[in-house]
Amino acid sequence: MVAAAASLALGIKTEGIKEGWYDGGSIALAVIIVIVVTAVSDYKQSLQFQNLNEEKQNIQIEVVRGGRRIPVSIFDVVVGDVVPLKIGDQVPADGILISGHSLAIDESSMTGESKIVHKDSKSPFLMSGCKVADGYGTMLVIGVGINTEWGLLMASITEDNGEETPLQVRLNGVATFIGIVGLTVALAVLIVLMIRFFTGHTYNPDGTVQFKAGKTRVGKAVDGAIKIFTVAVTIVVVAVPEGLPLAVTLTLAYSMRKMMADKALVRRLSACETMGSATTICSDKTGTLTLNQMTVVEAYVCGKKIDPPDDRSAVPPTVLSLLHEGVGLNTTGSIFVPQGGAAAEISGSPTEKAILQWGVNLGMNFDAVRSKASIIHAFPFNSEKKRGGVAVKLHDSEVHLHWKGAAEIVLSCCTSFIDENGSVVPLGDDKVSHFKQSINDMAASSLRCVAIAYRQYDVEKVPNEEEVEQWQIPEGDLVLLAIVGIKDPCRPGVRDAVQLCIDAGVKVRMVTGDNLQTARAIALECGILKSDADATEPNLIEGKRFRALSEEDRKEVAEKISVMGRSSPNDKLLLVQALRSKGHVVAVTGDGTNDAPALHEADIGLAMGIQGTEVAKESSDIIILDDNFASVVKVVRWGRSVYANIQKFIQFQLTVNVAALIINVVAAVSAGDVPLNAVQLLWVNLIMDTLGALALATEPPTDHLMRRAPVGRREPLVTNIMWRNLLIQALYQVTVLLILNFRGEQILHLEHETREHAVKVKNTLIFNAFVLCQVFNELNARKPDEINVFSGVHKNRLFISIVGFTLVLQVIIIFFLGKFVSTVRLSWQLWLVSIAIGFISWPLAALGKLIPVPEKPFGEYFSKKLPKRRNQQECS
Repeated sequence: MVAAAASLALGIKTEGIKEGWYDGGSIALAVIIVIVVTAVSDYKQSLQFQNLNEEKQNIQIEVVRGGRRIPVSIFDVVVGDVVPLKIGDQVPADGILISGHSLAIDESSMTGESKIVHKDSKSPFLMSGCKVADGYGTMLVIGVGINTEWGLLMASITEDNGEETPLQVRLNGVATFIGIVGLTVALAVLIVLMIRFFTGHTYNPDGTVQFKAGKTRVGKAVDGAIKIFTVAVTIVVVAVPEGLPLAVTLTLAYSMRKMMADKALVRRLSACETMGSATTICSDKTGTLTLNQMTVVEAYVCGKKIDPPDDRSAVPPTVLSLLHEGVGLNTTGSIFVPQGGAAAEISGSPTEKAILQWGVNLGMNFDAVRSKASIIHAFPFNSEKKRGGVAVKLHDSEVHLHWKGAAEIVLSCCTSFIDENGSVVPLGDDKVSHFKQSINDMAASSLRCVAIAYRQYDVEKVPNEEEVEQWQIPEGDLVLLAIVGIKDPCRPGVRDAVQLCIDAGVKVRMVTGDNLQTARAIALECGILKSDADATEPNLIEGKRFRALSEEDRKEVAEKISVMGRSSPNDKLLLVQALRSKGHVVAVTGDGTNDAPALHEADIGLAMGIQGTEVAKESSDIIILDDNFASVVKVVRWGRSVYANIQKFIQFQLTVNVAALIINVVAAVSAGDVPLNAVQLLWVNLIMDTLGALALATEPPTDHLMRRAPVGRREPLVTNIMWRNLLIQALYQVTVLLILNFRGEQILHLEHETREHAVKVKNTLIFNAFVLCQVFNELNARKPDEINVFSGVHKNRLFISIVGFTLVLQVIIIFFLGKFVSTVRLSWQLWLVSIAIGFISWPLAALGKLIPVPEKPFGEYFSKKLPKRRNQQECS
């Protein structure tokens, strides 16, 4: 704008207001266009981030309305709703506890105290925004929105989503450094030109000296100095790459929108680019690699297998009654039977739903079972202990303890079972071996094994109401009722997704709480394990074995692990820490509350959108909305695409900057004038910064990206391949355009034209050829390491539109707006020359890609080699 004001003043002073406003007005208009286009683009991206942020806060919960559980948005909860709560949920509104067992709430977000608060009839108030740490219950909503404690607290606070990613910070640094170089060069040119001007070495187009000491008027001298100042400003304009941060914003916004369509909600921007560097993915099994549509397909009751598993005639009435009791009371799920005889609606976790459906098939009446007993105390299912229990008091004052959980763990707590005659029989070693073999056979068939057991308890030993909350329900001397095998089929396409990861150099590891044999069977089905020969330790390891290793051994074993079975959330955390310490960039999927530490510790935490708890989602970077492993692979593709697109733009932008800077500096120092003026360079800036960023930032990911190795943590932003392409293009453009600048009048046979017209024709050709070079260079930048730069270009309509729009605007500028950019109309022959100069850059780039480049970054050749350190202490 300073240059525009100076040019305007100078033009009006020397040529009059009618003709003299063109240069200054054009610069001002060009600056305003660049500002408006950039501002509108930035504003649209900020709106995009804002929409994604609102989506992030749109939590889906269940409420009880009309006797049935229905899913609603957290924004649609109203006063009077009854909300079921379980471990990992976020309390959606202020409310009062109606009923609950072992319900413990983490109120640290409200009170600042890290102490877990237990809730019961004496302390029933629940505050929105708090997390359920343990237990389960139901609450009545009494306040929503601004009328909650959390709402009042947050009313004056807005979430800042203007975070900068590591890549944006690095690029801002690059842009600042190049800007400083540009300013330094411009200052040096300014000094050189001022010295030349005031020592009488600067000439007019007709060959006369511009400044003669003591003879030239002060006004003329000032005019000359302003012209020199405008040249220096022009150099700054071309040197400062203000489009780099814009390119990152555009790429991230575009990728986030597309990832949303691919069922991935990005919560932290930095995860977009980090995902492209992932070297390993630690994935859950249930719901991620499998469909999470569970059904009971095998059942062992009364010591024998019953086929079909829901054949109630094969089960004695006493056992059937106890099974109904255990299934119906020891659950966090529920059953709603609609009027009119429609099918029962079962809600709860997939495992709970499968077992409840099995109970219904065995003739269980859920409401009748619940009405015949009252729950004294509950021990909710715990991923550490892999089981959950409940103490119930029947109407005849009997007390039964029901347990349900991982088959081998519950079996180890049993001392007897009920035979087919309905008699309680001690569990001998042979029978234990028989049951263990049955569990192994089911697990080998990729079934999840769950055991159901119970015991009678002396009513007099039950603690009173005040002490019952601290009561540890006895878990020994149990009577085995049933062992069921639950089938959860693999997701279609998961094998291909795993293979895609392996081809991309990303190792997939399965970390599951399931039986080791079940995990092995699913891993073989998914392609994580290639064959039975791979299914040996340490490829296949149990959580407790890994946990028992020393820290150093864990680091060594971690890299070999493909499957970890019967793992606790802490085992997952230890695995993530071990892998990161070995230099891996780790992505972790998780859905449970206890997965939060591992999700937080990982480089990229991926929470499940359907089965994931709110605690897991809060700790994650990306939420996988469909819980599908194939969506995780799509996130890897997009992560790599973000990084690749930004590298393409850097190569494109730096080529333009280097070429324009060298051309103008050499011309200014040697001839005292520049072939590319401020308005022309502002137009080039508009092409390469805004339109170029938009074109290259929206390149969709390709399969080629998934055939590369992951980008290393410390890999330089500008790779050797980019340096090669950049230098070849810049060298070509500088050579051709400088030849035109110094010998253009002879080459174009303009000796018979007036000096002023000849210079304008030559400079117009340079400007036109330079712009067309950038158009072809944009195509070259699409595929930095591929010879065929046109592959897939027809799929990116936005890219084609921008290139076409640029060419149309260039034609309009040369033919109709010449006054404003100091150009003249070119003949069709000179248009062909411009196109030829631009076109040659394409085959030249293709030939340049045949030149091999060293694998080691250029910077390492100039850095001093440091001795290797033997240990951390010496390093410190």
